[in-house]
Amino acid sequence: MNMTASTRRIAVVTGANRGIGLAITRALAEQGFETILCARDAARGAEALRTLESDMLPVVLRKLDVSRDEDARALAGWIREQYGRVDVLVNNAGIMLESREPGARHSADPMNVSMTTLLEHFNVNTLGAVRLIQALAPLMTDTGRIVNVSSGMGQLHDMQGGRLGYRLSKTALNAATRVFAHELAERGIKIYALCPGWVRTGLGGERAPRSPEAGADTAVWLATAEPAPETGLFYRNRKVLDW
Repeated sequence: MNMTASTRRIAVVTGANRGIGLAITRALAEQGFETILCARDAARGAEALRTLESDMLPVVLRKLDVSRDEDARALAGWIREQYGRVDVLVNNAGIMLESREPGARHSADPMNVSMTTLLEHFNVNTLGAVRLIQALAPLMTDTGRIVNVSSGMGQLHDMQGGRLGYRLSKTALNAATRVFAHELAERGIKIYALCPGWVRTGLGGERAPRSPEAGADTAVWLATAEPAPETGLFYRNRKVLDW
């Protein structure tokens, strides 16, 4: 075990090589967490790591594809060996494949989208988070926190049309948050869903009004605020949303 690192709080952030995930990783590291930057693409993860190491931040890189059961298990085994515990898990990794462009491989039209496209969204956006919760929650103490980066596009209260795969996967992620809130309550572990807003990322596009840092703010707050915000709820801008 790395005894220097083990004296710090340990955070895991998935999909952390760019955008909101990278901003969350930086913010947690700046608050003193030993932060594990998880990226599906090792080269892009290494590039992101270099930008954080240049600022002397306590960040380590692990290659992780959240769509693979074996990757989640391998990460848990490595963390158990290196640190013995996890204090914060941020499930940020996600995809939005559907496009309104004519002839797009993944149609955003619910009448034309393929079942394969729906399943791809579900496997990453919903089951990816479930895999990590199942793998890492057993390594948490009663102060553990899990933060699921969801979306207002999965909000039943204001559900609209288009992009069926993305919407279904985020609605299901919100449901999983509620289920795990009850399952983990006896152990004292808090779990949240949040909408970061429309953010300038590879997924959100350049026209989005919010910076990655603004999009990361509520996730970091949920992971660190004292006293802990109420578990099992859906947040945006540090306030509770309707489901």
